[in-house]
Amino acid sequence: MKRTLQAGLLLLTGAGVLRVSLFSDIVLRYVKAGLQPYVIASGVCLMALGLIGAVRDRPGRDGPAKDGAGHEHGQEQVQEQVHGHDHEHGHDHSHGPRIAWLLLLPALALLFYAPPALGSYTAARDNAKVVEDYDRFEPLPAHGPAPLSLTEFIARAQQDDHQALKDRTVLLSGFVTPGKNGTWDLTRLLVACCAADSQSLTVTMHGVQAPPADTWVKVTGTWHREGTLGTPSAALALDVTSLRRIPQPPSPYLDRAPAIDS
Repeated sequence: MKRTLQAGLLLLTGAGVLRVSLFSDIVLRYVKAGLQPYVIASGVCLMALGLIGAVRDRPGRDGPAKDGAGHEHGQEQVQEQVHGHDHEHGHDHSHGPRIAWLLLLPALALLFYAPPALGSYTAARDNAKVVEDYDRFEPLPAHGPAPLSLTEFIARAQQDDHQALKDRTVLLSGFVTPGKNGTWDLTRLLVACCAADSQSLTVTMHGVQAPPADTWVKVTGTWHREGTLGTPSAALALDVTSLRRIPQPPSPYLDRAPAIDS
């Protein structure tokens, strides 16, 4: 790959990185929000390196070469010296490795088609996230469905000795993952750093036909009576009374309680 093409590839890659991190929040499909500034900085560095390379290697930038005594050498003589030097080392320094072309497709993808966030395919093959022990639980709202994150619902179902979920309507949100025996799972994926280390949280849904896989939904319902509430035997499941489709949230890897519809 010629140096001019290397500079162009750096510019293209930098532009793709900035498109998904600086000019939109698409980058949150791949990394945690706290890493977004570093991705932006990487895009700026790639753009700067590409511009420096393009300016340095532009045609006609350098005049005729001179020797130590100040005598000018013609272009042909300079080329002979350069080629002779390259032959001594067995390779041409004016060309980069051909493997650099492999960056072209990811750069074009970031510019024109950013890959979606992880979904049901990943969740079905992920390790389940272990919910940490809660020291205490805040009281649930006195009226209406209680909005909970999947993390809190799971923790309350299996850890809350006061069984606050008993006969209580809750509101959850997540995306659809196909299940077994006529059920389906409401799922959230959590990441520690980036999408490569994702782990899944799932709650099984009963009583409503499954929407298409990867559809984001809000569901209202009550804890599915199976096992003993407040112990590890409690089923991580919900008897659904209502369901509504929603757009994918801007930060799909943050497990937050859904907002109550006004």
